[in-house]
Amino acid sequence: MNKYQKPLPEITAVERPFWDATSRHELRLQKCLSCEHVWFPTYANCPQCLGAKYEWALMSGRGKVWSWVIFHRSYFRSYDLDVPYNVAYIELEEGPKIMSNIVGIPDQEIVIDMPVKVVFDDVSEGITLPRFTPA
Repeated sequence: MNKYQKPLPEITAVERPFWDATSRHELRLQKCLSCEHVWFPTYANCPQCLGAKYEWALMSGRGKVWSWVIFHRSYFRSYDLDVPYNVAYIELEEGPKIMSNIVGIPDQEIVIDMPVKVVFDDVSEGITLPRFTPA
């Protein structure tokens, strides 16, 4: 594995289970044990009922493009060779939205409501990024 040069997340204790799951190529999000709300990004309490008990539920990995943008300028030197590149907001079947990239197709083919599925990109030791590809 080459040394990944792009910014990596600073993982907090509450986020650790999310990143551990992506390293196993699983997409797991917090699901409240009181009201069953699923959310992302991670929080210590359910944003719907404020319950403090939750599980890390396995998600289907399926969703649709809710919105996206194509960057034509690099804001970090490590992205210089990637320009232009997309950043997409994916609405998962389970409800939450997650920001990521669409891979496997040209940027100009991305459309709103396009069905997508998660794929995993092992970018460094201990960090696997969830990305999405057309379903």
